[in-house]
Amino acid sequence: MKQEYNKRKPVEKGGKRIGKSLPPKPAGFGKGKPGQPKNESGGKRFSETEKKKVYRKPKPEGVKNIPKKSNPNGEMRLNRFIANAGVCSRREADTYISAGMVSVNGNIVTELGVKVLPTDEVRFDGTKLNAEKKVYLLLNKPKDFVTTTDDPHADKIVMDLIKDACSERIYPIGRLDRNTTGLLLFTNDGDLSKRLTHPSHTMKKVYQVSLDKPVTMEHLQQIADGIELEDGPIAADAVSYISHETKDEIGIEIHSGRNRIVRRIFEHFGYRVKKLDRVLYAGLTKKNLPRGKYRFLTEKEIQFLKMQ
Repeated sequence: MKQEYNKRKPVEKGGKRIGKSLPPKPAGFGKGKPGQPKNESGGKRFSETEKKKVYRKPKPEGVKNIPKKSNPNGEMRLNRFIANAGVCSRREADTYISAGMVSVNGNIVTELGVKVLPTDEVRFDGTKLNAEKKVYLLLNKPKDFVTTTDDPHADKIVMDLIKDACSERIYPIGRLDRNTTGLLLFTNDGDLSKRLTHPSHTMKKVYQVSLDKPVTMEHLQQIADGIELEDGPIAADAVSYISHETKDEIGIEIHSGRNRIVRRIFEHFGYRVKKLDRVLYAGLTKKNLPRGKYRFLTEKEIQFLKMQ
């Protein structure tokens, strides 16, 4: 996706600016919010309380909320399509449409109010947009759930835990074994998913490992230095005891996405993994997220993931 755009400035003539000025283009889709109104004294922004007083209108007595009729074809206004894609607000989208920066199925559209279908190809300044709103969800996976979108042979799949979370079709990034618990990220952002799962991506993952017997310091040192497994060498980014009293609880940081890699590391030395819990994933933690529950990422967390 393009990160830079051609500058469009109004023409200057005789020292005066003429022509229609466009709002600044978004520096990456999804960033930036429409400007907020200013008051009449000093140009200061309204506080949250003041905005509520200005914009919230009381409902007339006896008037009830009328549910919006759903469109079976998924048809929507073009400015909403652009806003859902995370480019800008609907109001800003109208400005871009009028300026001829939006095309539908190869044709430039300048008329406001045009409706499009999810199957239409909409481009903003040459970049194809996705009609579906981007969703980012974090699940604290419990044991005995299979990380898959569909498996007729599995009694429990992770999709069962998030089926009522949103209307968008989201899928897990990477996977956790049936018996492994902890953080699992879901999204419909294909670009982010490819980036986080690419072998060259050094995404930080931290696991808490419970073993059947204490681990020797010698073995911890070998895990840190690197060992040879059947599918190639592997080394932990960091490894240490969680408790120096029992020494059978280990914390290990690793960025490899190879299948069952943490379990195989300890099995290489003859240890049996009793419990395996992913407590940190790409900077995201399990704080205030009980087992089997999920939450949506904050804007700050989303931007952090995209910057990695």
